[in-house]
Amino acid sequence: MSSTQPAHVVIIGAGPSGSLAAALLNKQGINATIIEKSTFPRFSIGESLLPACMESLKKADMFDAVNAAGFQFKNGAAFHASGKYTEFDFTDKYTAGEGTTFQVQRGHFDKLLADCAEQQGVTINYEHEVKSIDVDRDKPLLTVLDENQHSYEIEADFILDASGFGRVLPRLLGLEEPSTLPPRRAIFTHIEDNITAAHYDRNKILVSVHPDDSKVWYWLIPFSNGTCSFGVVAEPEFFANYPDDHLQALKQLATEERNLATLLAQANYPNPCGSIMGYSANVTKLFDRNFALLGNAGEFLDPVFSSGVTIAMKSAELATDLLIKQFNNETVDWQTEYADTLMIGVNAFRCYVEGWYTGEFQDVVLHDNPNPKIKQMICSILAGYAWDETNPFVAEPERRLKTVAAICKA
Repeated sequence: MSSTQPAHVVIIGAGPSGSLAAALLNKQGINATIIEKSTFPRFSIGESLLPACMESLKKADMFDAVNAAGFQFKNGAAFHASGKYTEFDFTDKYTAGEGTTFQVQRGHFDKLLADCAEQQGVTINYEHEVKSIDVDRDKPLLTVLDENQHSYEIEADFILDASGFGRVLPRLLGLEEPSTLPPRRAIFTHIEDNITAAHYDRNKILVSVHPDDSKVWYWLIPFSNGTCSFGVVAEPEFFANYPDDHLQALKQLATEERNLATLLAQANYPNPCGSIMGYSANVTKLFDRNFALLGNAGEFLDPVFSSGVTIAMKSAELATDLLIKQFNNETVDWQTEYADTLMIGVNAFRCYVEGWYTGEFQDVVLHDNPNPKIKQMICSILAGYAWDETNPFVAEPERRLKTVAAICKA
């Protein structure tokens, strides 16, 4: 075992929240070392960003690099169910801020952000894995294996867990608890879409509902190179009636939704199919005196509204703001200023995720004659501005959803 290395902040994971947090700290002269288990680029889903992410990237001086990277432009979201089609233009929203964003291959996107952080002076140790951690000490101590399987220790002033679905600290510290959302499975792949339909808008994610089960939905996320991310989300038992081969199941499911069957009639499926199940997660706490959990390491809801990266980046912003104050010997309240604040947006998203599966939010989204002001308020949430409490659909999500859903049903 080599001698213990000191660090101001250790960040576990070089994904969007980790790279963003490191860059924000570095701008304030706070040394942040990232420990990343993988090599980049590496595959990840969560490819349809929300405009609120662009605000975060600007703060970290990463926006220009993303803007110049050639990703697919995105200006909204489209929904299709039972012959009904509607779309939301993110520039026509209630909350001020960016109204456009990108749809990204996450391997390229995550590497771009990590490279930006490195160029700004952040240290990233790739193929290093946190094996154990002691947070009961005055300064937490991490035991890490490097790429050659050599063990070393880092003593940090603070730890940010940005490990995503790896959930390093929740796993090592026993912080995991069951999600309030039922388990669901997603199967997905990247396809050569060969879409020629004139009505198809590549500038929007398309969310489609299965004609026989409104709790089953598809995503179709176009990229700038003529390919798409294509996936289906359902409760696990739904897939029992489909081939065990997930790629064959996905192809069959594509034919069952009429609009998708038309769009993807000429699609090629050259890549293997991925699958994740039980991805919704929760924890007993989001912080302690010497660590905080960012993004998916703390809580992941559901991919239906593409909220994952937005929540991750928002958590990075909130946590780094507090750390900067803390290192400047200012008084901070992690419960109020981090956990409670973060949960404002998480709970708003959760309400609409749950409403999607009960059908209430689908009724609202697909209503034939929506109130323009209400549509703008909902559009703000779909664009990621779920922390704007001047928006009644953020301040009182459950009451507002039930009221509008009842009107739409009448």
